[in-house]
Amino acid sequence: MSGHGFHVHGPHDHELEHAAQGHGGEHTNSIAMFTAIIATVGALFGYMGGATQANAGLYKNNAAIKKTEASNQWNYYQAKSSKQNLSELALELAPSAKKDFYQDEIKRYKGEKAEIKAAAEKLEAEARAWDEKSDEQMHQHHRWAQATTVLQIAIALAAIALLSKKRWTEWAMYGAGAFGVGVGVLAFLHI
Repeated sequence: MSGHGFHVHGPHDHELEHAAQGHGGEHTNSIAMFTAIIATVGALFGYMGGATQANAGLYKNNAAIKKTEASNQWNYYQAKSSKQNLSELALELAPSAKKDFYQDEIKRYKGEKAEIKAAAEKLEAEARAWDEKSDEQMHQHHRWAQATTVLQIAIALAAIALLSKKRWTEWAMYGAGAFGVGVGVLAFLHI
């Protein structure tokens, strides 16, 4: 609408102008407010979904590094076992003057192997802990993704409610929004 008694507009201009001036009615205003809130909450949920997915990847990478380090320790353990085995063979074949030397070598290799084994088992335990953290983050990521998807559906239902002006679509919109927020709460609580 224009001033000075002159009035020209297209077929939808009147409705748009009334909506912009707050004449959309309680129905339109409440849906617009709901959409803005749900879109904001959905953006936060989307960020958390991405953050937990990134964390899961980092944690899985840490687990792989620890597994590699553990594998290296087990290879070192095997090398010490081979040396111990050779010393045991030498003990059987060596003259009696060298038997004490080989006995000491066998004892030394057994001690070194025990230290290596403890280090490898510690690394394996650390790898399992990182794997569990990664799995937990992926579970949480899926919860955030589920919540975000349901909120996107609620926003789509809001558009349908605005266009159709059907009351049941508005109730479906509010229901989907509440359900999406509920799933987001589950993600926040690590459930």
